[in-house]
Amino acid sequence: MNKQRTYKIKSYVNASHAVRWATGSGKKHNHTWEITCELHTLDKMVAFFDIEKIIHQTLDTLSGKFLNDLPEFKTINPTVENVTEYLFDKISTTLQDNGAELLRIEVSDSPTRSYCIDVSN
Repeated sequence: MNKQRTYKIKSYVNASHAVRWATGSGKKHNHTWEITCELHTLDKMVAFFDIEKIIHQTLDTLSGKFLNDLPEFKTINPTVENVTEYLFDKISTTLQDNGAELLRIEVSDSPTRSYCIDVSN
């Protein structure tokens, strides 16, 4: 039996956005975004603090911001789906540079809904 060992790190970011529609933009509103990252490392054990620091380097760029004003979301609609895609790409690259692989990210903008991206093997 092969064991898959992963770390799961949950973080929170307060940020606001306004979804753009064909007829204009919605109302600016705030979310406490919940971001859960599952990753695996090349070594059997890693310090949580080190991995959290790597993840938070990306998340801190969104904290307290109006996402629509950020260069990343000037032309891309800051929906939960697009925020998840953006975070997956940024966090995945940073983790790879530090000997870890992002296997799954789950981003929630409310307690009742999430958007997930999994790495397929």
